[in-house]
Amino acid sequence: MKNEEKEIKEKILKGRKIGLYVLLGYLLGLGLAVIYIISYVGYVNETIPYYGVGFTEKLVFILAILYIGLAWIILCGLKILRPQEAYVFTVFGKYIGTVKGEGFYFIHPFARAFNPAASTRLGQSGDVKEVKKLGQADKGQERSPGALEDKRISLKVMTLNNSKQKINDYLGNPVEIGIAVMWKVKDTAKAVFNVDNFKEYLSLQADTALRNIVRQYPYDVNPNYKIDTTGDGEPDDGSLRGSSEVVARRIKEDIQSRVEFAGLEIVDARITHLSYAPEIAQSMLVRQQASALIDARAMIVDGAVGMVEMALDQLEDKGVVDLDEERKAAMVSNLMVVLCGNSEVSPVINSGSLY
Repeated sequence: MKNEEKEIKEKILKGRKIGLYVLLGYLLGLGLAVIYIISYVGYVNETIPYYGVGFTEKLVFILAILYIGLAWIILCGLKILRPQEAYVFTVFGKYIGTVKGEGFYFIHPFARAFNPAASTRLGQSGDVKEVKKLGQADKGQERSPGALEDKRISLKVMTLNNSKQKINDYLGNPVEIGIAVMWKVKDTAKAVFNVDNFKEYLSLQADTALRNIVRQYPYDVNPNYKIDTTGDGEPDDGSLRGSSEVVARRIKEDIQSRVEFAGLEIVDARITHLSYAPEIAQSMLVRQQASALIDARAMIVDGAVGMVEMALDQLEDKGVVDLDEERKAAMVSNLMVVLCGNSEVSPVINSGSLY
């Protein structure tokens, strides 16, 4: 017989916002038990020499003592939730349901909240309660099994900001990139039962998705390489620097496909840092400067050619001077030197004949 694993689905416990009534009932019963015990002791002291005490009075007295000694167990079932928080409860290891929404709840006294990620710190926003050991310094990722833990699960949108990753781009150049992932818990049962620790699972999958997507793009568009970054078989101009929105969207979709099993929803993902790795940053800066210089020179030459052409046309149209081909070439050479030079020009004035 084939043994199939049973899928755990989230079950919402409703009609449990009776914590205040249970607490008032407990206090009322406690008061009545104390009053009865006091009156019973006084009654016994006065009546034993004469009449004795009946069976009913003795039974109620025993019940009052048991109530005082054991009824406090009821208080273990009282739970308070703030907005956008949840509890996942188990009784003797069996999942009984999830409580969501603000309120004062009464659950089974032997129910225990279950949240394996309660003590995990990932340097992110939105954790329900900060957990620290005495004298322990803050860390990017911290587990404190011996500290007091809050088992509540936050349903708010939280931001995960992992450390920057050094990844090789499509051309093999090492780049440093960091992302911020906005996420929230969508299915509490999947989050706590399908994976060992959903916070660490998310962090690992975010790093994996980041590496998977970044290696498909060059840092910047390179005219010497025809790269298909979209997977449609046609080269395009996609790059990490120029297509950051597209890259971020693909990273978000990749992370979502990986964490769906853990009941998490990726709200958004954004690139927070992008640069060449320090070992090649200087070389890449020189290349960028050279590319910018070439573009600037090309623009200057285009403008100079237009100005020379305009000058020759106007001289010819107005008949200012009649130039042969040799003189036109000399004039073009001089104008190009003047217009394209890096330094100020010191002209030499010819006071004699043109020829």
